[in-house]
Amino acid sequence: MGNEIQLISDGDGLAVIGDPTAVERFLVSEGLPSKDLGLPRLGSVLSAGAAAAQTGSEIAAHSGRWVQLTKESAQLVDKFGLMPTKTPGISHAMVGDPGSIQKWLQISKVHGANPALLSGAAGIMAQFAMQQSMKEITDYLATIDEKVDDVLRAQKDAVLARMIGVGFVIEESMTIREQRGRVDEVTWSKVQGAPATIAETQAYALRQLDALAEKLERKTAIGDLAKAAKEAEFKGQEWLAVLARCFQLQDAIAVLELDRVLDASPGELDGHRLGLKTARQNRLELIARCTERLLARMDAAAGTANTKVLFHPMDSPAVVQSSNHVSTAVVEFHGRLGIEGARQSSEARRWMDAAMEARDKALETGADGVGTAKRLGNETFDRARSVTGKLSGRFAGRALRWRGDAEGETDD
Repeated sequence: MGNEIQLISDGDGLAVIGDPTAVERFLVSEGLPSKDLGLPRLGSVLSAGAAAAQTGSEIAAHSGRWVQLTKESAQLVDKFGLMPTKTPGISHAMVGDPGSIQKWLQISKVHGANPALLSGAAGIMAQFAMQQSMKEITDYLATIDEKVDDVLRAQKDAVLARMIGVGFVIEESMTIREQRGRVDEVTWSKVQGAPATIAETQAYALRQLDALAEKLERKTAIGDLAKAAKEAEFKGQEWLAVLARCFQLQDAIAVLELDRVLDASPGELDGHRLGLKTARQNRLELIARCTERLLARMDAAAGTANTKVLFHPMDSPAVVQSSNHVSTAVVEFHGRLGIEGARQSSEARRWMDAAMEARDKALETGADGVGTAKRLGNETFDRARSVTGKLSGRFAGRALRWRGDAEGETDD
């Protein structure tokens, strides 16, 4: 068995299990970064009882590493022909090294993978995927404005205050889990009521985002629309941060739940893992629908502003700018939570284009339009020239900042 390893995938990650030396050789040969899967903990749980003793001792002698599935690492699933197993959502393959580090090949086995190993590994892999998502959200919260910290830390609202308190308890429980390697009854009792509080806060934040969208929908005057768009720009970012924190805490609870089930009822691990996955996807879809409604209203506001840019030289571009900022915030938020989708920024219409369009329409009216055209030519164009310099400078500066940010992200 020294030259054989098992590959197990749940669609989010890849577990590489086998002799420690063989596992290391495989990962080096494929150029894959990995994390320790923590198989000894799994082995001690599954070895309870005589029937499972062989499984436990087998696992304890092996090394397990977890690889996050990316475009590169996902290619291994096809390369080595991982096949679906009886464990829901899990595929498996046995590969071996016939003597060359570059020639790992699939091995045909009479017996399939150990069901206990697949079930236990799937549970731990789900935990790793959620912990990776939690890290992404931590990074996201660390990069946004300090004003958002005020929302999360100094909120007078009772709903958010309860969520913040629950967050402290969950973080404490995660720390104890890391130290002990398991979630005992005492630790679990501390967080059992947390999901209801987090769900209440999530619903509250979603309602706040819906309220911003509804306010945009009700405004028709361009000045009122500009104010509503600016409010959506600033408050929207704050409520996105609250949603991100809720999602992070829900993932943490799921990690603790899986540990508790693994410890107390390992036979129920598969069902609980699948239930958590479905619930998580439902939350993502709910959040996506709400944030997409806000984007749709911002898009509509930007469209309205673009049609009135000629007579509202300051408010119209401000609406478009707020729309772009909200778009950027939501796209980043979606990316951190793993919500697929993209949106391109709106572009403010140029002053001169709007003026010329109005002039052309006036000319089409015939003789009566001549006076209008002259007024547009003498008055509107003068006005346009006086502000076009300011606007073009502002938009050019913004474009350069965006390009610089994009190049910086590419370099990273």
